[in-house]
Amino acid sequence: MRFSVYQESQIGGRKTNQDRMGYSFTRDALLLLLADGMGGHIQGEMAATIAMQTIGSLFQQSANPYVKKPERFLEDSFFAAHREIHRYRAINNLPETPRTTIVACLIQHNTALWAHCGDSRLYWMRQGQILSRTRDHSRIETLIAQGKVDPSERDTHPDRNKLFNCLGAPNMPIVEISRRASLQAGDVMLLCSDGLWSVLPDHVLAQRLHSATIVRAVPELISTATGIAGKTSDNVTALAMMWESADDTLNSNSTITTHTLPVGSVTTTIQAPRADLENADAYNDNEIERAIDEIRGAIEKSSRITSKH
Repeated sequence: MRFSVYQESQIGGRKTNQDRMGYSFTRDALLLLLADGMGGHIQGEMAATIAMQTIGSLFQQSANPYVKKPERFLEDSFFAAHREIHRYRAINNLPETPRTTIVACLIQHNTALWAHCGDSRLYWMRQGQILSRTRDHSRIETLIAQGKVDPSERDTHPDRNKLFNCLGAPNMPIVEISRRASLQAGDVMLLCSDGLWSVLPDHVLAQRLHSATIVRAVPELISTATGIAGKTSDNVTALAMMWESADDTLNSNSTITTHTLPVGSVTTTIQAPRADLENADAYNDNEIERAIDEIRGAIEKSSRITSKH
């Protein structure tokens, strides 16, 4: 694999930064992760941190040197993070469970696959065009999809910050998984929190990431978003990856080449895994299947509304 990657986060106008981002890679697999702790609930930053550490740790265990069942991995690791957040609440006797959104992208064998819960987004871009992006698990997106609200009301509707899906809620999360996407050299994957996409239109994100390298474009986008939002700015976080051809001779300082890595080695920017993760009670296959059936039956229902801010 050959790719460049860049990540940055700014606190904006908030007292704390509840966003988390990071990536891990082996010789044959790359995991991009971003979480946005929900400020309307206690310790959102802990929920985001636990989610990152849990999913990152499971990737390190599963990518030998690639993940054999990527769709199953994304679903199971999200469920595991959800359970770990609930376990944190129980251990610390908190009055409620911290909550977080999450978006993840797994790339291996020149193919990308992504999953999300909530309104942290992934954009797949090529030549300045958006080929695909995640659909927010929000009340406003549901109303737009049902034809009850015009898309022009996205930024002003009173329900724009209400989510019906996250990690840490009383219900099991709905893990929405993409189809597999075949990558071409120059393709960009952007993962970002709503502090970025709610301020800058999609076409601006695509244009900036096409006209400049991700190492330049990401900090510029974050600076622009925090500047526009000013004192009311949410945390603004972005993680971008540009895919490169294996025979590309243009080797910049930011290019990562993995084919020389030994099998079994993992490089990561995600904080060290939780020491007690290995002792967590794991779901057996029957429990997982029951949970998946329950989730799929609930996907079209948006009655589980939880305010994000």
